Amino acid sequence: MSVAKLIVPAIALAVLGGCSRTGEIAAAGGGAGITALRTPCPYVAVPAATGDVTLFSSPTVRTEDAIDVTAALTNVTSTCADEGEQVTTSVNFEVFARRTNGEGARDVQLPYFVALVRGGSSVVAKRIGTVTLHFEPGQLRASATGSGSTVVNRAAATLPQEVRDRLTKRRKAGEQEAAMDPLSDPAIRTAVLSATFEALVGFQLTDDQLKYNATR
Repeated sequence: MSVAKLIVPAIALAVLGGCSRTGEIAAAGGGAGITALRTPCPYVAVPAATGDVTLFSSPTVRTEDAIDVTAALTNVTSTCADEGEQVTTSVNFEVFARRTNGEGARDVQLPYFVALVRGGSSVVAKRIGTVTLHFEPGQLRASATGSGSTVVNRAAATLPQEVRDRLTKRRKAGEQEAAMDPLSDPAIRTAVLSATFEALVGFQLTDDQLKYNATR
Protein backbone atom coordinates (compact mmCIF):
# COMPACT_ATOMS: atom_id res chain seq x y z
CA MET A 1 0.00 0.00 0.00
CA SER A 2 1.39 3.38 -0.96
CA VAL A 3 1.25 5.97 1.80
CA ALA A 4 1.41 8.74 -0.77
CA LYS A 5 -1.96 8.00 -2.32
CA LEU A 6 -3.61 8.26 1.08
CA ILE A 7 -2.53 11.80 1.85
CA VAL A 8 -2.60 13.70 -1.43
CA PRO A 9 -6.00 15.29 -0.53
CA ALA A 10 -4.44 16.68 2.67
CA ILE A 11 -1.77 18.84 1.02
CA ALA A 12 -3.47 22.08 2.04
CA LEU A 13 -3.80 20.89 5.61
CA ALA A 14 -0.15 19.89 5.64
CA VAL A 15 0.89 23.41 4.70
CA LEU A 16 -1.05 24.90 7.58
CA GLY A 17 0.00 22.26 10.06
CA GLY A 18 3.66 22.56 9.16
CA CYS A 19 3.87 26.36 9.09
CA SER A 20 1.56 27.64 11.80
CA ARG A 21 1.68 25.41 14.81
CA THR A 22 1.31 28.47 17.02
CA GLY A 23 0.46 32.02 16.06
CA GLU A 24 -1.38 35.17 16.83
CA ILE A 25 -3.07 37.99 14.98
CA ALA A 26 -0.45 40.54 13.90
CA ALA A 27 -2.17 43.93 13.90
CA ALA A 28 0.51 46.07 15.51
CA GLY A 29 1.74 49.01 13.46
CA GLY A 30 -1.18 48.78 11.06
CA GLY A 31 -0.18 45.34 9.85
CA ALA A 32 -2.53 42.53 8.93
CA GLY A 33 -2.33 38.78 9.02
CA ILE A 34 -1.05 36.07 11.33
CA THR A 35 2.45 35.57 12.65
CA ALA A 36 3.45 31.91 12.69
CA LEU A 37 6.20 30.01 14.47
CA ARG A 38 7.70 27.45 12.12
CA THR A 39 9.56 24.40 13.35
CA PRO A 40 11.68 21.80 11.50
CA CYS A 41 9.88 19.07 13.43
CA PRO A 42 7.47 17.13 11.20
CA TYR A 43 3.74 17.18 11.75
CA VAL A 44 2.74 13.80 13.23
CA ALA A 45 -0.55 12.19 12.17
CA VAL A 46 -2.42 9.01 11.26
CA PRO A 47 -3.50 8.98 7.58
CA ALA A 48 -7.20 8.52 6.91
CA ALA A 49 -8.42 4.90 6.86
CA THR A 50 -5.20 3.49 8.37
CA GLY A 51 -5.97 3.92 12.08
CA ASP A 52 -7.92 0.68 12.46
CA VAL A 53 -7.92 -2.81 11.02
CA THR A 54 -10.45 -5.65 10.88
CA LEU A 55 -9.54 -9.32 10.53
CA PHE A 56 -12.15 -11.81 9.35
CA SER A 57 -12.54 -15.51 10.02
CA SER A 58 -13.22 -16.12 6.32
CA PRO A 59 -11.06 -14.88 3.41
CA THR A 60 -14.15 -14.10 1.34
CA VAL A 61 -16.91 -13.09 3.78
CA ARG A 62 -17.08 -9.48 5.04
CA THR A 63 -20.24 -9.58 7.15
CA GLU A 64 -20.39 -8.61 10.80
CA ASP A 65 -20.73 -12.19 12.02
CA ALA A 66 -17.45 -13.07 10.25
CA ILE A 67 -15.38 -10.50 12.16
CA ASP A 68 -12.51 -12.14 14.03
CA VAL A 69 -10.40 -9.31 15.46
CA THR A 70 -10.69 -5.53 15.40
CA ALA A 71 -7.90 -3.18 16.43
CA ALA A 72 -7.44 0.58 16.66
CA LEU A 73 -4.22 2.60 16.71
CA THR A 74 -4.54 5.52 19.11
CA ASN A 75 -2.85 7.77 21.68
CA VAL A 76 -0.13 8.82 19.24
CA THR A 77 2.57 10.94 20.88
CA SER A 78 5.85 12.30 19.58
CA THR A 79 9.09 13.77 20.85
CA CYS A 80 11.24 15.89 18.56
CA ALA A 81 14.96 16.56 19.06
CA ASP A 82 15.72 19.53 16.82
CA GLU A 83 18.95 20.89 18.28
CA GLY A 84 21.32 19.54 15.64
CA GLU A 85 21.50 19.30 11.88
CA GLN A 86 19.49 16.07 11.94
CA VAL A 87 16.02 16.48 13.39
CA THR A 88 14.88 13.21 14.94
CA THR A 89 11.25 12.56 15.86
CA SER A 90 10.29 9.58 18.02
CA VAL A 91 6.71 8.39 17.59
CA ASN A 92 4.87 6.22 20.14
CA PHE A 93 1.34 4.84 20.06
CA GLU A 94 -1.00 2.28 21.59
CA VAL A 95 -3.07 -0.43 19.93
CA PHE A 96 -6.31 -1.69 21.49
CA ALA A 97 -7.83 -4.86 20.08
CA ARG A 98 -10.88 -7.06 20.59
CA ARG A 99 -11.48 -10.62 19.43
CA THR A 100 -14.87 -12.24 19.10
CA ASN A 101 -13.83 -15.73 20.24
CA GLY A 102 -12.17 -15.99 23.64
CA GLU A 103 -11.23 -19.65 23.38
CA GLY A 104 -7.61 -20.37 24.30
CA ALA A 105 -4.57 -18.12 24.40
CA ARG A 106 -3.68 -16.34 21.18
CA ASP A 107 -1.14 -13.93 19.74
CA VAL A 108 -2.14 -11.59 16.93
CA GLN A 109 0.55 -9.75 14.98
CA LEU A 110 -0.39 -6.56 13.16
CA PRO A 111 2.03 -4.73 10.83
CA TYR A 112 2.29 -0.97 10.98
CA PHE A 113 4.28 1.70 9.16
CA VAL A 114 6.08 4.88 10.09
CA ALA A 115 6.64 7.06 7.03
CA LEU A 116 8.33 10.39 6.45
CA VAL A 117 6.49 12.38 3.79
CA ARG A 118 7.67 15.59 2.15
CA GLY A 119 5.41 18.13 0.54
CA GLY A 120 2.24 16.17 1.26
CA SER A 121 2.85 13.50 -1.38
CA SER A 122 6.48 12.34 -1.61
CA VAL A 123 7.42 9.41 0.63
CA VAL A 124 11.03 10.02 1.68
CA ALA A 125 11.34 6.99 3.94
CA LYS A 126 9.09 4.24 5.20
CA ARG A 127 9.69 1.53 7.76
CA ILE A 128 7.48 -1.43 8.62
CA GLY A 129 7.15 -2.78 12.16
CA THR A 130 4.95 -5.33 13.92
CA VAL A 131 2.95 -5.00 17.09
CA THR A 132 1.99 -8.22 18.90
CA LEU A 133 -1.23 -8.49 20.90
CA HIS A 134 -1.50 -11.31 23.43
CA PHE A 135 -4.87 -12.68 24.51
CA GLU A 136 -5.06 -14.91 27.58
CA PRO A 137 -7.62 -17.77 27.59
CA GLY A 138 -11.10 -16.27 27.85
CA GLN A 139 -9.79 -12.76 27.35
CA LEU A 140 -11.51 -10.76 24.62
CA ARG A 141 -9.49 -7.55 24.86
CA ALA A 142 -5.77 -6.88 24.62
CA SER A 143 -3.45 -3.91 24.16
CA ALA A 144 0.12 -3.26 23.11
CA THR A 145 2.45 -0.37 22.31
CA GLY A 146 4.47 0.46 19.22
CA SER A 147 7.07 3.01 18.23
CA GLY A 148 9.14 4.34 15.37
CA SER A 149 11.22 7.34 14.38
CA THR A 150 11.96 9.69 11.48
CA VAL A 151 15.00 11.81 10.65
CA VAL A 152 14.85 15.09 8.72
CA ASN A 153 17.80 17.20 7.61
CA ARG A 154 17.38 20.64 9.13
CA ALA A 155 18.43 22.37 5.91
CA ALA A 156 15.70 20.57 3.95
CA ALA A 157 13.07 21.71 6.47
CA THR A 158 14.21 25.34 6.45
CA LEU A 159 12.62 27.89 4.16
CA PRO A 160 14.92 30.03 1.99
CA GLN A 161 15.39 33.53 3.38
CA GLU A 162 13.59 35.20 0.45
CA VAL A 163 10.56 33.00 1.03
CA ARG A 164 10.54 33.76 4.74
CA ASP A 165 10.74 37.46 3.94
CA ARG A 166 7.68 37.17 1.69
CA LEU A 167 5.69 35.26 4.28
CA THR A 168 6.56 37.54 7.20
CA LYS A 169 6.45 40.88 5.40
CA ARG A 170 4.16 43.25 7.26
CA ARG A 171 1.29 44.37 5.07
CA LYS A 172 -0.89 47.38 5.83
CA ALA A 173 -4.66 47.07 5.72
CA GLY A 174 -6.17 48.73 2.68
CA GLU A 175 -3.21 48.14 0.42
CA GLN A 176 -3.66 45.78 -2.53
CA GLU A 177 -0.80 43.60 -1.31
CA ALA A 178 -2.59 43.05 2.02
CA ALA A 179 -5.43 41.26 0.23
CA MET A 180 -3.09 38.77 -1.44
CA ASP A 181 -2.10 35.55 0.28
CA PRO A 182 1.63 34.90 -0.30
CA LEU A 183 0.82 31.20 -0.65
CA SER A 184 -1.19 32.00 -3.77
CA ASP A 185 2.17 32.49 -5.49
CA PRO A 186 3.10 29.06 -6.96
CA ALA A 187 6.78 29.60 -6.20
CA ILE A 188 6.09 30.39 -2.53
CA ARG A 189 3.65 27.51 -2.19
CA THR A 190 6.12 25.09 -3.75
CA ALA A 191 8.90 26.24 -1.42
CA VAL A 192 6.68 25.83 1.65
CA LEU A 193 5.57 22.37 0.56
CA SER A 194 9.14 21.32 -0.14
CA ALA A 195 10.19 22.32 3.38
CA THR A 196 7.16 20.71 5.05
CA PHE A 197 7.48 17.19 6.42
CA GLU A 198 5.01 14.80 8.03
CA ALA A 199 5.67 11.75 10.18
CA LEU A 200 2.79 9.38 9.48
CA VAL A 201 1.94 6.22 11.39
CA GLY A 202 -0.79 3.69 10.68
CA PHE A 203 -1.57 0.03 10.11
CA GLN A 204 0.08 -1.48 7.03
CA LEU A 205 -3.13 -2.58 5.35
CA THR A 206 -3.73 -4.81 2.37
CA ASP A 207 -5.71 -3.40 -0.53
CA ASP A 208 -8.79 -5.31 0.68
CA GLN A 209 -8.42 -3.98 4.23
CA LEU A 210 -7.98 -0.42 3.01
CA LYS A 211 -11.03 -0.74 0.79
CA TYR A 212 -13.07 -2.13 3.69
CA ASN A 213 -12.09 0.83 5.91
CA ALA A 214 -12.90 3.35 3.21
CA THR A 215 -16.31 1.95 2.24
CA ARG A 216 -17.88 0.52 5.40
